[in-house]
Amino acid sequence: MPSRDWPLRINDILQSIAAIQQRIAGMTFEEFQKDETIIKAILYDFIIIGEASINVPAEIQFSSPNIPWGLMRDARNLIAHEYFRINLDVIWDIIRNDLPPLVPQLQNLLETEEGNNAVN
Repeated sequence: MPSRDWPLRINDILQSIAAIQQRIAGMTFEEFQKDETIIKAILYDFIIIGEASINVPAEIQFSSPNIPWGLMRDARNLIAHEYFRINLDVIWDIIRNDLPPLVPQLQNLLETEEGNNAVN
């Protein structure tokens, strides 16, 4: 199976963030924690975010230290391997406070790459 270019991985992250935000739009934390279907869908999106981030080359990650690459990877590993330790309060906090500022950071990274490709 051919490897996917890292900009496609960044798009996967952005799509998963958008899906998470769409799923919880208008929801309270109380509604969220009672909806197992939404929780499982969101956790799957977090796994995609983490897996995609793992596949972004190290030199790209080093060039964008403001993006929490390690935290995305660690969240994926926790959800996949230590699912019994998932804290929905923490997941909700990440959704509300950490994902929104990540979107423009990732978009800027893609725009920079597109600009570099236009020059070359």
